Amino acid sequence: MHDLDSIDLLILRELQHDGRLTNQELADRVGLSPSPCLRRVRHLEQTGVIEGYRAVVSPKAVALPITAFVRLRLASHEGATVDAVEERLRSIPHIVEAHLLAGDWDYLVRIVVPSFDAYERLLREHLRGIPSIASIDTTFAFGVTKPVSPLPLDAR
Repeated sequence: MHDLDSIDLLILRELQHDGRLTNQELADRVGLSPSPCLRRVRHLEQTGVIEGYRAVVSPKAVALPITAFVRLRLASHEGATVDAVEERLRSIPHIVEAHLLAGDWDYLVRIVVPSFDAYERLLREHLRGIPSIASIDTTFAFGVTKPVSPLPLDAR
């Protein structure tokens, strides 16, 4: 846990809403001059509070309209097996997120593909070939009710 003061939280809130702000615009919004603002942003980046910057791309606009949430259960939880599973999950480009879970399922994976046929191919050629996968359960999303949102920094 990082010690973040109210200015750090303001900077994070502003950057979560618009990561393309210039340093001057950010400084104006948080009530700092540009130099101290830039020092704070650099510190937040160097300490890993800010993990990176990226564009949010519409899956439909790039012909990836199908989103599948896939739950995976492992047959073995031996260290080398888990490492191999996670390496394979990271290597599949259509897997855009993978979360390790507690409970009945071991992983929740979000997959984007251009079609149901493409999902079936991915399932047959990639997921079923991962060592130690005991079961696979897929749910397809019809739409997005709430897209990935800024972290609720006010509600800590």
